[in-house]
Amino acid sequence: MNEPGASVVHHPAETELFADTLTCDVALPAGFEAGSSVVHPGAAEMLLRSVALVEDSRSTEDNDERGESSLQAQRLEARMDLVLVLLGRLLRQSDATALPLRPLRWSRRGLRMELGQRTGSAPGTQGIVRLQPADWLPDHIELPVQVLAEAASGNGGHYLWLRLNDPGTALEMALERHLFRLHRRQIANSRRT
Repeated sequence: MNEPGASVVHHPAETELFADTLTCDVALPAGFEAGSSVVHPGAAEMLLRSVALVEDSRSTEDNDERGESSLQAQRLEARMDLVLVLLGRLLRQSDATALPLRPLRWSRRGLRMELGQRTGSAPGTQGIVRLQPADWLPDHIELPVQVLAEAASGNGGHYLWLRLNDPGTALEMALERHLFRLHRRQIANSRRT
């Protein structure tokens, strides 16, 4: 259920978070903050649902017959995409607290984040993970997490395993839908190459 060629990591936290569930190996702007709590509960679910609506409407239109109005709509969407990407880049350049791009393994249960240095967070530490769910959207979601483990990655960095703290049914469904789309995109990209 992973991207072909994804690195295999042997750790008990891997089994707890990723066994028998859909996982995605992606690189996303992300960060962990110990001791923090989600500022706006429900914002992550709303943002993920909005991303789903935009991305699902695009894939539906791709399957329709391409008439003149459909081509005009696609051109307009492409222009909007460019504007959002440029706006996102400008915001990231001016934002001193921009999230760094990190390799992640992500499932509905939690995620493994690859960090440059150790956080020193003990198992059980509560906090939040911030991540940008779509590269075309210059915004991030906050998810409440609990540290499962931290260990050296073997390549000079460290892995941090984070379990989602009871996200609730609505957020869990939005996460599963988002992960499914990411996974489907990974499969399509691997088939092209």
